[in-house]
Amino acid sequence: MSRTTTPPTAAESGGFDPHAIQRKWQNLWAERDPFRAGGDEDSRPRKYVLAMFPYPSGDLHMGHAENYLYSDIVARFWRHRGYNVLNPIGWDSFGLPAENAAIQRGADPVKWTYANIAQQKASLHDYGVSFDWSRVLHTSDPEYYRWNQWLFLKLYERGLAYRKESPVNWCPFDQTVLANEQVVDGRCERCGNEVVKKKLTQWYLKITDYADRLLDDLNQLEGFWPQKVIQMQRNWIGRSIGADIDFEIEGRPGTVTVFSTRPDTLYGATFFVVAPDSDLAAELVADASPEARMRFQDYLDGVRKTTDIDRQSSDRPKTGVFLERYAINPVNGARLPIWAADYVLADYGHGAVMAVPAHDQRDLDFARAFDLPVTVVVDTTAPVTGAIPVIEVDEDGVPIDPLGGQLDEVHPARTGVALTGEGRMVNSGPLDGLSKRTAIARVIDILQASGHGRAAKTYRLRDWLISRQRFWGTPIPMIHTEDGRILPVPEDQLPVRLPDVEGLDLTPKGTSPLGAASGWVDTVDPETGAPARRDPDTMDTFVDSSWYYMRFLSPGDETQPFSSREADKWGPVDFYIGGVEHAILHLLYARFVTKAMFDMGMVEFTEPFSNLINQGMVILGGTKMSKSKGNLVLFQEELDTHGADALRVALAFAGPVEDDKDWDDVSTTGAAKFLARAMRVAHDVDSSPDVVWAEGDAALRRVTHRLLADAPGLVEQTKFNVVVARLMELVNATRKAIDSGAGASDPAVREAAEVTAMVLDLFAPHTAEEMWAVLGYEPFVGLATWRSPDPTLLVEETVTTVVQVDGKVRATLEVPARIDAAALEALARGDAKVQRALGEREIVRAVVRAPKVVSFSTK
Repeated sequence: MSRTTTPPTAAESGGFDPHAIQRKWQNLWAERDPFRAGGDEDSRPRKYVLAMFPYPSGDLHMGHAENYLYSDIVARFWRHRGYNVLNPIGWDSFGLPAENAAIQRGADPVKWTYANIAQQKASLHDYGVSFDWSRVLHTSDPEYYRWNQWLFLKLYERGLAYRKESPVNWCPFDQTVLANEQVVDGRCERCGNEVVKKKLTQWYLKITDYADRLLDDLNQLEGFWPQKVIQMQRNWIGRSIGADIDFEIEGRPGTVTVFSTRPDTLYGATFFVVAPDSDLAAELVADASPEARMRFQDYLDGVRKTTDIDRQSSDRPKTGVFLERYAINPVNGARLPIWAADYVLADYGHGAVMAVPAHDQRDLDFARAFDLPVTVVVDTTAPVTGAIPVIEVDEDGVPIDPLGGQLDEVHPARTGVALTGEGRMVNSGPLDGLSKRTAIARVIDILQASGHGRAAKTYRLRDWLISRQRFWGTPIPMIHTEDGRILPVPEDQLPVRLPDVEGLDLTPKGTSPLGAASGWVDTVDPETGAPARRDPDTMDTFVDSSWYYMRFLSPGDETQPFSSREADKWGPVDFYIGGVEHAILHLLYARFVTKAMFDMGMVEFTEPFSNLINQGMVILGGTKMSKSKGNLVLFQEELDTHGADALRVALAFAGPVEDDKDWDDVSTTGAAKFLARAMRVAHDVDSSPDVVWAEGDAALRRVTHRLLADAPGLVEQTKFNVVVARLMELVNATRKAIDSGAGASDPAVREAAEVTAMVLDLFAPHTAEEMWAVLGYEPFVGLATWRSPDPTLLVEETVTTVVQVDGKVRATLEVPARIDAAALEALARGDAKVQRALGEREIVRAVVRAPKVVSFSTK
C-alpha cells in the first residue's frame, strides 16, 4: 500500500463510514462489557495478556498505538481460541516528568497527571482495545502505593531493604539520585543532562542477594523471550568467578581484599590500584606527603565530574596518582606501589585491583603511561595440552627465566598488547608449567592454606538504589527517631499519604521537598511516643512497576496487595508486550520482586512473564519521533482522519513486530480502502446464516480454509503482517468469486465472509463487528469460537507464496504446491510488484522457503 494522507472518498469506500461504526460498537462494548475476564464460574482455560502500562505524560503516541495493537491482537486471538482472557490496563502515574511539568507550569502534579490519564483512557476507548476496564489501577492512588509501602516493609523485615552512605549517580537538573540503569551514556535517561557522582545516604534493595537466581533462571526463558533481551540481562548481572585475595598494606593494620577472575596471574602483579573516590583511597593518602595529598585532591575533583561509563572506556587515556603507599603480594612478598586511578570503580568488587599489566589491557595501558614494570606469567606461545614442560633451573635451583625467542617477540612491554590467551604459567614459582585452569585451582589452594584468600564470585549487578529526592512518588515508610534509630511505620498506619501540594515548594533543591512539609514530616516514635520525623525521600517509580501485574488480579482488595488464590489461577503473565528499552531496568526489577514474593510464600512461580514480545519503534523519516525535533505524528489526528481500524491495520501490516516501522511506509489510506472492500463483501452476501458450508466454489473454499489453518501459527509467531496479507488475499478471492463465479448466493462466499470477519476482529474490531452483524449474527464476533479447517481442502494443487522485501509483504504469488526453491525465487524476482518495491536497491540476501515464503533483503 502506497503512503498517502488523504482518506478515501465516499465513492472509494462504498459509503463505508468508519467513525459511525466505531461509535456504534464502542457504545455497545461499554454497555455490555464483553471483554471482562470471567470469574470462578468460568471453566475455560485462562490466559493473562498484558501490555506494559503507559506513563501519563500527555496523549498517546504512535509507540503506544503499536504496543496496544499487538497486545489486543494476542488477547482477541486467545478469546477466539476458547480461553478466558485477562487483559487489564493501568497507569504508571508517579515519576519525574509529572513533577517537572507541574513545576514548569506552576500546576499541581496530581491534577496534571489525572487529566492526562483521562485523555489517554478516552483515546484507548477510541482505539477499540479489548481491555477489562473493571481492573484499572493508577500507581499514584493511595490504594495502590499503600501496598508499595507494605512490600518495602516486608523486604526490610527480610534484610532486603537497607540504608547506607555511598557514591551515587546524581542528576544536577532533576536534583535526585539515579540507579545505574537510569544513566544512559553518562546522562540522565529522563532529562538527558550529564550525571555526576555524589556521596549520599540512601535506601537500597538488596537485589544482589538474588544475583545467581536472576542469572540462572534465565535458562527457563530461552525460546520464550527474545534472545537479545536474555543476553542483555546476563551481561548486566555479569557474574564473574575467581578468588578474593587479601593484601596487606605497609603501615596499616588488617588487609584489603581484591577480587580477581585470574588469580593464576598473581605472581605477575606489579602494582596495586584503588578507586580514587573510595574510602580506602582517602584513608591511604591521609599519611602521604602534602604534595601527594594535593595532587590526589585535584585528581579526585576531576574524577567526580566523570561518569562511570567514561571511566570504563577502553580507549580513554589512563590517568592516576601515586599514593606513596605499598601493598604486599601475599604469594611472593613483593612490594606493590599503590595508585589511585579512575578506571577502577568504588562499587566494583572491593574498590581495589591487583594490576597484572602483562595480561590485562587496561593495566598494561596504565603501566606504559607511568613506566611501571610488566612481568609475563603466562607463556601464550606454549601448548596447553600434553605433558607439563620441564622448567630448567640454575645451579641454585632457581627457575631460569623462560622469556626469549617467540614469547619475547610478543612481550606486552614491547608490543603494547596484553597477552590474554591460554598458555603455560611461567615466572610463577610453584605454578610454573601449569595450564590456566589448573593454576587457578592451585593458587586458590595456596591462598586458602596461608589464610590469604579464598574462591569467590562477584557481579556487575549492584543493589537497587530506590531513594528519590522528589515529591511525586511513594513515601518511604520509615521513621527517624531523635536518638538515631530508624523504625518502620506500623502496618496499621499505612498508607503514609503524600501531603497536599498547596503551599509546598516543589522546586528541586537536592533534598526532598517532603522534608519541608512540617505538618507531614513531623510524627512520633511508634515505640516511645517521642517526637520523630518521617523519611523525606520517595521511592523510585520502578518499584511501582515491579509488581503491578499482580495487583491487576485483585485491584480493589483492601486487605492485601493481591490474592494468592488469584495469583495461582492467573499467574504468571502468559504474554507480556512492550518495548525493548525496558529489557534491563523494569524486567530485572520485576523478576527480583517476583522471586522475593515467591520466598515469602505469596506466589508459586519464580518468573513473572512466561512470554515476552518486544516491538520496534515507530519512526519518521528514519529517526525517532520527538517533540523537540517536531517530527511527531499525532495519534488523535490519525484517529480523527482515518479511524481506529485503518490505523490498526496499517500498523499491523507495516512489518514484523520486532522491527522499527517508518511512518512514511505506513498507509492508513490503503488500509481504509481494504476495510471498505471487506465490508462490501459482507453486504453482497446473498445467503442465509444456515447455509451448508461444505458446498460452493472449491477454489475459494481452499483459500478460506488455508487461512483458518495457517493463521493460528502465524499469530503465535507474531507474524501479524503476514496474517493481514492473507486476509487481503481472501477478500480479493471472495470479490472475484462474487463477480465471476456462482455469485453472492454461493455458500463459499458466505463462508469466506464469515471467516474474514472473525480473523479481521484481531486487527479491525469495529469493522469486524459490523460485518458480523451484516451477515446476520448476534454480537459479538470477538467472542466467536475459531472454526476448524477442513483437512481435505488443505491438500493444495497450488499455494499462495508471500514475497517480502526487507520484512514487508510486497506481493503474493499463486504457484504450484511442489515448486522448487530456485524456480520460486525466479518467479518472485520477476514479479512486477516486487520490482517496484526494489527500485534501484540491490538484493543482498534471498531466503526461500518453498512454496510459502520468499524474503529479500536489500541494500
